[in-house]
Amino acid sequence: MIEFSKEQKELLVPKIKEYLLNELDTEVGAFEAEFLLEFFNKEIGNAIYNKAINDVSDEYRMRLESMHEDILFDLEKN
Repeated sequence: MIEFSKEQKELLVPKIKEYLLNELDTEVGAFEAEFLLEFFNKEIGNAIYNKAINDVSDEYRMRLESMHEDILFDLEKN
């Protein structure tokens, strides 16, 4: 589970409140919004984290392969 700092929660909770109001016409307080944040964090936080790690790993692998090809190209004799 992702640990949110107090400052992060202070930024996220109003966004959740605004989303619920604008998209679902549902007004909730800060307590309910923070509870919802924790629920989603618990239920899908690890999946989001793992997806981000995999995306970074794929990007790193592609860049490393590109650098490898560039180095080999530079080393080849023409």
